[in-house]
Amino acid sequence: MTTTSGNLEPPVSDGRATRWNGHKAQRRADVIDAAITVIEEHGVEVSVQQIADRLNLPRPVVYRHFDGRTDLDEQIRRQILESLLAQIMPKLHPDGTVRDAVRGAVGTYVRWVERHPNLHRFIGGAVPQGDSSLAGAKDRIGGRLADLFALWLSRFGIDPGRARPMAFGIIGFVDGVVNSWRADPNSTLASDQVEGILTESVLALFEGNARSLGVPLERDVVVGDLLARPEALRAE
Repeated sequence: MTTTSGNLEPPVSDGRATRWNGHKAQRRADVIDAAITVIEEHGVEVSVQQIADRLNLPRPVVYRHFDGRTDLDEQIRRQILESLLAQIMPKLHPDGTVRDAVRGAVGTYVRWVERHPNLHRFIGGAVPQGDSSLAGAKDRIGGRLADLFALWLSRFGIDPGRARPMAFGIIGFVDGVVNSWRADPNSTLASDQVEGILTESVLALFEGNARSLGVPLERDVVVGDLLARPEALRAE
């Protein structure tokens, strides 16, 4: 009895392959979750052996699921940032006032950094590169802000090309202030003070840009109204 070359494996092999791929994906997820826990507990200088010990696995099994330590670290950063973005991105929707939106986004970030100092240090240790998870996270936040700014500017007949520099300037400012605060061992500022400083500073940046463009912007204006009915806010 002969068989054709195109039908060497029984159909069940597809199911086995699917289950095996699912097993590998779950093992990768388990390794990343364990790594995050170890970083939270012991700091950023963690070894693969510590991660393996957490899972009761041999060290080579951990490496088997990643293309070396650099890939493992990048996947850990990606997971940390996805978790952070899941908290920040909902704050960047046009609900509440301008003041509420700024305070909500800034406060969420500052409090996260205070609760997770080791994770913050870990994501900050990424090697600068255009396609890194850290750069991607900043692009997503900046892109969302830029979209909101562009909509606001275009409703007033102003070049929306100004939106992206405004958005990424704010991100760089917030990031720089928070990094400096966490890096200063002599800082006496509490997180609520940093949140207040950043909120007031970002609002001042908004107001300064609006004023230079001849567009009034009040802190207690509802964001949705600002985007939907700009004529009501146009300078008399």
